[in-house]
Amino acid sequence: MRHIGFLGYDGITALDLAGPMQVFQAANDVAALTGQPKPYVLLVLGLTAKLFVAEAGLRMMPDFATRRAPKLDTIVVPGGEGVRRAEILAPAAAWLKARAKTTRRIASVCTGIYGLAEAGLLDGRRATTHWRFAADVARRYPRIRLEPDAIYLRDGPIYTSAGVTAGIDLALALVEDDLGGRLALAAARELVVYLKRSGGQTQFSEPLKFQTRATDRFADLASWMLRNLDRELSVEALAARAGMGVRHFNRRFRATFGVPPGEYVERLRLDEARRRLPSQNQTVESVATSVGYASADAFRRAFERRFGIAPSHYRKRFAA
Repeated sequence: MRHIGFLGYDGITALDLAGPMQVFQAANDVAALTGQPKPYVLLVLGLTAKLFVAEAGLRMMPDFATRRAPKLDTIVVPGGEGVRRAEILAPAAAWLKARAKTTRRIASVCTGIYGLAEAGLLDGRRATTHWRFAADVARRYPRIRLEPDAIYLRDGPIYTSAGVTAGIDLALALVEDDLGGRLALAAARELVVYLKRSGGQTQFSEPLKFQTRATDRFADLASWMLRNLDRELSVEALAARAGMGVRHFNRRFRATFGVPPGEYVERLRLDEARRRLPSQNQTVESVATSVGYASADAFRRAFERRFGIAPSHYRKRFAA
């Protein structure tokens, strides 16, 4: 069994700890269901043996203080405002530096990168972190080869990830490294998350992106489009829906969202198709029709152009 240690401290982001921890527990649960031994022992380690309090007020008790922690296979350093405080950063970095030689791999979630960086573990390595802190990390630790758009990165035995939920992506990658893709996919299905998200931090929910930018006549258009992907969504139809002239609608849409209406519709259709493809109840052809493509061939070309993989191969890869 592999012992996974999660560093805890006052001011931690609770989900940075709980999210990755739950991934490893999901792997334990899946293994148990298939009659395999539990692969992971999960330990929360405090800088002291005392209770620590997360940013959101959640109170947690560590299993061990770091000075008494057993030998670990993996160390995960969650982010949080606390790790950027000198009184926490200094002892955390010292412990990480001391443990690095005897630990197979060390990972950070979000701003947990500060602990690894302060310990010198990222010097000369590729790394990532939450986009909002990338400039500060680059300024304070110029020897890091920072790639701020990545969801997670591996460089040798060191792993880093972007903000909050990216820690779940990272933990699934660690499980896949240890136990293979089949078990990692089963764990992802237990958690109802993607095993591997495409794109970087700059990609996030298109409907959410639409709704957060939308005002006045655009306010309800995104949700209507999602409910009606199989209908005609031409510029003319959307302009009529918004109660605007075609030229004015097209100009306003581009100014607000940065892409033409047609390109945005294609994104919505392909993202929805990607969610539907793994279903055993649908074929590639039925998915294409359900999201508004007139032919399966047109759908296949658009899907491969967007995601770099044929829809049939995507379906085989991610189906249960």
